[in-house]
Amino acid sequence: MTAQGVLLVTAVVWAVSLIRPVRWRAFVASLPLPMSAALLATGYQVDGGQLVGVVGLNLFFGIVLLTHHRLRWPILLADLAGIAGYLAVAAALGPVALPLLPTLAGVVLLWLIAVLVLGRWAPAPDPDPVVASEAARLPAAVRLLLILAGATLTGLLGQVLRGLVVTFPYAGVLVAVEVRRELPEFCRHFVRNSLALIGFLAGVYLGQEVSGGVALALGWAGFGLIAAALHLPPYLHGKRSSAAVTATGSVAEPASDDGKR
Repeated sequence: MTAQGVLLVTAVVWAVSLIRPVRWRAFVASLPLPMSAALLATGYQVDGGQLVGVVGLNLFFGIVLLTHHRLRWPILLADLAGIAGYLAVAAALGPVALPLLPTLAGVVLLWLIAVLVLGRWAPAPDPDPVVASEAARLPAAVRLLLILAGATLTGLLGQVLRGLVVTFPYAGVLVAVEVRRELPEFCRHFVRNSLALIGFLAGVYLGQEVSGGVALALGWAGFGLIAAALHLPPYLHGKRSSAAVTATGSVAEPASDDGKR
């Protein structure tokens, strides 16, 4: 990873540490900033392999959730287990070049199944998210060392990762530490946001034969369109519901005993 990539990862983790609502923490963590830096640095062409990498990214968070929350492993050890799971996906994929359209159909189907399953499971909210966030925060020097370790690891394992170096959880390692007390809810939101990452990669695929700049522009356009489709309807519905409740409450008043005849 280049110096610019390290700065982008640091910016993402720093932003996640400042945001309180878990929904928006997951959204910021899903921004394809590290992916953009990796695409520029490596020159890899997007194909179906990177779409599988998005599945691997969700697998990373799922393994961290399982090992840290259920098995009570220390968070950094859980991070290592998540990275091992991601590397296993990359090794299983091997040098095979997957066609984009069939892979896209399969990954979107997996996304639909995951969203339906997770939609039935509502994890209990953390009683004090502010205290939890402060307790989960690592010193700045440790964060930088973990980012550099991730960058070194991807360089050493380049032959194993191949195209999946683009979707490697560069920021995910530290984001998992930042949200470790809220991982169940975070993972649920991150899975939902993954469809926007798929839109980003599809946009890059459409523009990569023109130029790198056009590819990234189309990628971010795809991410923005899908993210808006995912987040705007619930937001607007909540606004309308709130307005309706306010209007109803201002008109309807409970009858008192003094008003009875």
